Amino acid sequence: MNENEQKQVILLIGLGNPILGDDGLGWKVVNQVEAILNNRESENNRPNIEVEYLSIGGLSLMEKMIGYKEVVVVDSIFTGNNHNGTIYSLPLSKIPNVSSSHTTSVHDTSLSNAIQMGKKMGLILPKEVWIVAMEAENTHTFSEKLSPEIERMVPKAAALVVSLLEHNLWEEKLIYSTENSTPVNS
Repeated sequence: MNENEQKQVILLIGLGNPILGDDGLGWKVVNQVEAILNNRESENNRPNIEVEYLSIGGLSLMEKMIGYKEVVVVDSIFTGNNHNGTIYSLPLSKIPNVSSSHTTSVHDTSLSNAIQMGKKMGLILPKEVWIVAMEAENTHTFSEKLSPEIERMVPKAAALVVSLLEHNLWEEKLIYSTENSTPVNS
C-alpha cells in the first residue's frame, strides 16, 4: 500500500479503559458521537468514518492506524494545568511525548514514538493524528462511572468531535470546563 492507496475514511478511536473511572471518557464521547451521527436524517450529512473502542497504547495503537489518512483519538489526559473537564483539541505532535502513566509501559512505547518508528519502517500512517482529550484526574479508580464534572463535559466533547469530522475543522482549541474558568497554574 502506498500513500495514494490510503483509506479515504477517518478512523475515530475512543481510547481508555471503561472500568477505570474517568479513563473511560474516550469511549463515552465516541459513543455519543456515533449516536449523533446515526440520528442524521440523510447519509449525505454523515462523514465517512470507522469507529474503534480501544484500551491499548503505543505499538498496538499505531498498528490500528496503518492505512488511514486521518485519525482522531478521544482520550483522557492529565496535565495538571487546567480543571477537570477541560477539553483540548490538538495534533498529537503538540502533546509532550511522555512515557509514563498508562500511555506506555516498560514493554511498550508512546504513541508518538510508535508512529515515528512505523514511518521509518515504511508503514503507511497518517501524517498527523488529531487528539481530543479531556483533563481528568480520576483515571485509576475502579468504576464504570465518570466524575460529575467529566460527565457534564461529554456532550461538549462529542459536539467538538462531530464538528471536526463533518467540517474538517482541524484547529487547536481549549474549552474550559466551567465558564470564565482560568488555567489552574495561571
